[in-house]
Amino acid sequence: MNTAVSHLTRLLTRPSHAINTAVASSLQQWRGIRVKVRNGNLEHALQIMQRKMQASGMERLIKRHETHHIKNSEKRVLARKALKRKVQSRDLAHKLKSILTNKVRGL
Repeated sequence: MNTAVSHLTRLLTRPSHAINTAVASSLQQWRGIRVKVRNGNLEHALQIMQRKMQASGMERLIKRHETHHIKNSEKRVLARKALKRKVQSRDLAHKLKSILTNKVRGL
């Protein structure tokens, strides 16, 4: 029993390479993002923090909860980009479906 508890606490405090990346990223979000400032180089530490925030998806969560006013022109641009992503995704799904159908039929 004690070995299981110690193993679990080791995993929670320091994710190893044995844990897959999805679990490791969720653990990192649970613990927060930590960045070390080395040699007093604050600019480099801020760049690393920004990269980590983008990789973990935290930046998107923060932007999603912003409560400031969005101009109508920005809304149109965002809507156009979302529509473009949706159409590209649908086209890709259609292409993949046709490729797999042809492969199954032996064409």
